[in-house]
This record gives sequence, C-alpha cells and structure tokens, in this order.
Amino acid sequence: MDFGICPNYFQNRNLGDQLSLCADSEPLGRLVLGLYGNLVPLTVSNFKSMCTGPTDFSYKGTLVQKIFPGQFFVAGRQGRRDKGEVKPPVDLARNTEAVESRAFLLEHSRPGVVSLCLSENDDDDEVKLDPNYRNVEFLITTGPGPCPQLDSRNIVFGTVLEGMDVVTAIASIPTYRPAERIRQYNDFAQFIGDDRAKTARAIWNKPLKTVYISDCGELKVTKPTLPPSLP
Repeated sequence: MDFGICPNYFQNRNLGDQLSLCADSEPLGRLVLGLYGNLVPLTVSNFKSMCTGPTDFSYKGTLVQKIFPGQFFVAGRQGRRDKGEVKPPVDLARNTEAVESRAFLLEHSRPGVVSLCLSENDDDDEVKLDPNYRNVEFLITTGPGPCPQLDSRNIVFGTVLEGMDVVTAIASIPTYRPAERIRQYNDFAQFIGDDRAKTARAIWNKPLKTVYISDCGELKVTKPTLPPSLP
C-alpha cells in the first residue's frame, strides 16, 4: 500500500476522480502488510479485494480521513469518490466476523497494528442504511504506545511488516484541532441532542494536508528454491 501527500487539500475539498486536482503530490512511501488470514479470513479477503480490485472500487486514490496523534490514523471511509472516499463493489462479501468473539482476540498492543474499524467507524449514517453497505474502513496504530481503548471493539487483521517510517510520517502531519472553548460548546450541544454537534466534529482530527493511498495491491511471495539433496 503506497501513500502520497498533497499540500492543498484543506483549501479545496472536492478532489475530483483519483485526486486529479492534486498536481503537486509527493510520495510518502510504501507499507507492506502481513494479514492474519487464518484467524479472520473474511476480513482479510475483503481487504485484499479492496486492494486489488478495479480503481473505482478500491482503496487506490482515497484519503486518510483522520489522524489521532500518538494513537492511530483512519482510512477507507465510505462515500463519494470525488471526495476521496471509498465505494466498495456491490458483490463484496458481508462480514459476518463482526459478530464472532474469536475475531476480537488480538489487541492493539503496539505501533503498526492494522484493524477493521467498527467502534471507530466514521461512515455517514445514511451510507450505513444502504442495504449494500459493506464496512471497509480501517485503522493503523502509530504508537508510541498501545491503544487499549480499541481492544475488543475493532477487528485486528494484520500488521505492518515494512514501512513504519511511513506510519510515523503520516502520524506527524498536523491536524485540525478545535479550541477548548469550541469543544465545550460542542459537548453541551451533543448533551442536549443538537445534531449540529456531530456535523461540527466531522472535521476534527482531519489532516491539514491531503494524505492518500496512491496505489495498493498484493505482493506475490515466491518460495525459495531448495538446494538439491546431498547424496
């Protein structure tokens, strides 16, 4: 999974198809992920499908939506492609592992843990009501410490094998942080049931530069050739 960065996104939110409006993008680097197909085969299969499928129905050209400093970043939010969001294919399998206890055995114990967002999912409610909705949003922990608040709530399905420097680079990108007074107003609005509170929070922790998945796919691992047996 390759990542790139475009400095001008925060001023221009409609990026067009495949980030075509970002002419000055720069590569951040590649993450090589190892996936736990034996433990959560359906979650892994869906993730691989989103990495290897046609561009219009894959993670390629979509944004890292939020960065939580010292914790994790989130990508794969479902929505409109012209906003850098994901549109899963209609034939993607429904993930029944989300209700299986064994899928929640692994913990977010270190930097580089990859998990399917369930409790942290940021997809719009109207999107989730679509009968063809499939959750493909994922997070990667950035460290420096564990994220126990994510345990037993999101499905860990992989780890970063190579590219932790890329994870660190993404984690260091500045994000939008509201002033404390705004947070207090928002907490009060949420308490009294004002729907505008959720709308206002939607931009919290968004990176102030465009961070996006520039390419993704599956690496073919070849088995080493064994030496001939000695007589």
